[in-house]
Amino acid sequence: MQFIISRFKFLFRSTKGLVLVSIALIALVTAFMGTLSGPMREWGVTSFVTETFGLRLLSAEREGRIILLYHTIAIAVVALETYLITESVPMKPHEQTQINATITFGYIITLIFGLKFGYFGHGFAFHGLYIFGLSLVFFAGLLLAAALWPWRAEFRVTDPQRAHWGTVDLERAAFFAMAVATLGSALFGAVTGSYWGNGHETFLAEDILREPEKTALQLAIIGHLHIMLTLIAVALALLVGRRFDFKGTLHKISMPLFIVGTIVITLGVWAVVPFESIAHIIIYVGSTIVLLGALFMVIYSFGKITRDRLAEQGIKTPTFGQKVAALLHDPLKFGMLWQMVFMNFVVSFPGIFMAVTLEKIFRVWPLRQERVLLTGHWHVLAGIVATIILLYYADLVGLTGRVRKVFGWVIILASDLAFGAALIYMLQGLFVSTWDSAPLANVTTLLMDAGLGLVLIALAALMSWRLIDLFKDHGRWRTELSEAEAEVLP
Repeated sequence: MQFIISRFKFLFRSTKGLVLVSIALIALVTAFMGTLSGPMREWGVTSFVTETFGLRLLSAEREGRIILLYHTIAIAVVALETYLITESVPMKPHEQTQINATITFGYIITLIFGLKFGYFGHGFAFHGLYIFGLSLVFFAGLLLAAALWPWRAEFRVTDPQRAHWGTVDLERAAFFAMAVATLGSALFGAVTGSYWGNGHETFLAEDILREPEKTALQLAIIGHLHIMLTLIAVALALLVGRRFDFKGTLHKISMPLFIVGTIVITLGVWAVVPFESIAHIIIYVGSTIVLLGALFMVIYSFGKITRDRLAEQGIKTPTFGQKVAALLHDPLKFGMLWQMVFMNFVVSFPGIFMAVTLEKIFRVWPLRQERVLLTGHWHVLAGIVATIILLYYADLVGLTGRVRKVFGWVIILASDLAFGAALIYMLQGLFVSTWDSAPLANVTTLLMDAGLGLVLIALAALMSWRLIDLFKDHGRWRTELSEAEAEVLP
């Protein structure tokens, strides 16, 4: 019994354990649902899984299943980031415990019963529990926003190197703005969901992209899709900044940009319903402001890891080559930052290009091509966020030695290969005349599969290492539990 109790405490009362559980659940869901993909269907895997597990996969219900699946994974990611926020941003121990416990209970209920309702028969009690789980996650968000309140006297700025407004910590204010924006944007989608079957029907955003007239409820859902993934990325950028102890002049410039950019993006998305024609301009302005803030953070952090490595080597007057080697020495730290840079080349810049030339180029393409472009654009962003989280977690748990380097470079190189190939596949209409029949489509598809396959193998290896460690009496997990109990637990 003690064997179970001690490991349960690690998994659900320590930050590293909670993050491990959420990553493991996301990985399991992704792996299982991957068996329902196109290639698996062609190889007969989908039919085997469907019959073995009793899945209900009616074509007419496809959109609803996808919506449930996206929400279960997204809520798990939100919980994961919440654990990292409560760990890295100062707050009272009982607040951290309350927030973590509430969101853990909520996201696990959402994940289990959302998938149960969507894929294993439609017992509406399961849908009720799914909604209950979402409600708990929202309540945890309220607790988090209260704990992040930036005007609390006990969390005033004492370090002049950190961004501040009087005694208010602007980095804390950036986290607070992100949390409040997330709560409001969740309601933006939830209000629409409350009209299901009473003026609102299930749809996927890519299915109505060329409809000239969209209802207010449809526009609200489209806005909800955009803002939630954006806010997940903003939260992760702020977490990476804390991981690198971001401070100094660039910190003082960056944090106001994060705050203003987050607010502008959020207001722009909320304005999609009443002011669709100008809302996108507001969103672009806000996105540019946030990207500038992230750029300053990356510049600072690149310099920091380079200086730290050169100091460790005792090199006082390094050459250019030595600086580059120092920058690339630790792929986990470098990768968290590089992926944020790489995101601009496969998401941000192509997104701007698509928006500017939408009517001249992409609306002339067949509908299927534009649908691929739209869905691929957001999936690549979600994938890059996932790789940053994996690199962050591997660094958090102290992966060392050759394994650290191999894991880091596999995640970086394999994912960038896949995302770069995905971009070429999405934009292949610019290079070839016949969509999906040219060798370019075959090559890019193979590169995507190979790259993502390597990432999944690296993830499986990381999860296996942690699972094996859990069965050791004096494994790493016990040390991590002791550290957590000494730091924050009552």
